[in-house]
Amino acid sequence: MQFGIFTVGDIAPDPVTGYTQSEAERISNVVRVAQRADEVGLDVFALGEHHNPPFVPSSPTTLLAHIAALTERIILSTSVTLMTTNDPVKIAEDYAMLQHVAKGRLDLMVGRGNTVPVYPWFGKDIRQGVALALENYNLLHRLWREDVVDWEGTFRTPLQGFTSTPRPLDDVPPFVWHGSIRTPEIAEQAAYYGNGYFANHILAPNLHFKPLVDFYRARFEHYGHGTKEQAIVGLGGQAFIARRSQDAVNTFRPYFEEYPVFRGSSLDDYMTRTPLSVGSPQEVIDKILTFQEGFGDYQRQLFALDGMGLPVEMALEQVELLGTEVVPVLRKEMAGRRAPGVPDAPIHSTRVTEKYGPAEPRQPRPNPNRGDNLSGASPYQDSDPSVEAHFPSAV
Repeated sequence: MQFGIFTVGDIAPDPVTGYTQSEAERISNVVRVAQRADEVGLDVFALGEHHNPPFVPSSPTTLLAHIAALTERIILSTSVTLMTTNDPVKIAEDYAMLQHVAKGRLDLMVGRGNTVPVYPWFGKDIRQGVALALENYNLLHRLWREDVVDWEGTFRTPLQGFTSTPRPLDDVPPFVWHGSIRTPEIAEQAAYYGNGYFANHILAPNLHFKPLVDFYRARFEHYGHGTKEQAIVGLGGQAFIARRSQDAVNTFRPYFEEYPVFRGSSLDDYMTRTPLSVGSPQEVIDKILTFQEGFGDYQRQLFALDGMGLPVEMALEQVELLGTEVVPVLRKEMAGRRAPGVPDAPIHSTRVTEKYGPAEPRQPRPNPNRGDNLSGASPYQDSDPSVEAHFPSAV
């Protein structure tokens, strides 16, 4: 079972002091939070992708590469990579490069996001959002697994004789989670490929996303990847922790109730009706254990801890409490309740072993160039000789 944190990199005024972080401060503080997560033994740090204020993570690969250089063991991920408005060719290249830089400590969560204006900003039509997400991931899946790709679709120019470089580390692509809270087509796609499915279990009522998770599990089994209990599921969560329950509620109340998304809501009501977990370490533990009871055994639990204008020192304290007081107990309790045969979340080392066994992993070595491209029809010295790259002809 993996536990970690995710951030959307939002900026908001501190409702207690009135202070608003600059973009430079927020970026620096995201890095500090990720480092602390690594130090206290959390498994995952995930970063969102946004292209509008008040959010700063417009280039997740840049920021995650920097974090990779400053951390030791934590898995780096995205809490969404926009599969709709990004070019899948660029995603394939950028995240394969990041996978190398991070020495395999990388996976990817793809989704549509929830920012409506982003579509026209990148020349896309939101009415085609689901179709874009499906087609673009289908292409990304191939680009990471085939040395040479010929492809034609609806939403981008065709590819002829194309090789995405660099190839994934050890020729094993990053594991992919499909994030969705409203779209069965995305859950279906995750199940079809045997990928993970992530339901960001915040904002909505308790267990609101269980029907989608159950649908994904059933389709995972249908496609022969294992039983529905063996499907790879991740959940989001939102928490605020203090040693004493009332201190947690009193401290967090202004940050919650003054935040634009929740303004007009009652913290107490929200704590009761939704997965939001506010209280002592034991109260947060008890709330998260209800997720396992409701959704079944799952592989990844991520928490949002650093948003809503929280000062960075408070966010760092939240990471500390999560990693030292909450997660160790959750690991033990959830492991004790776990059914036999439920797999762990895939990581790079286990996927390499699954593909190669005791053999050495593939390390692709390119053939030389002729000035502008390959000197021959095969991109790598060990490429399947029956697969040749036929490049477009000049006209």
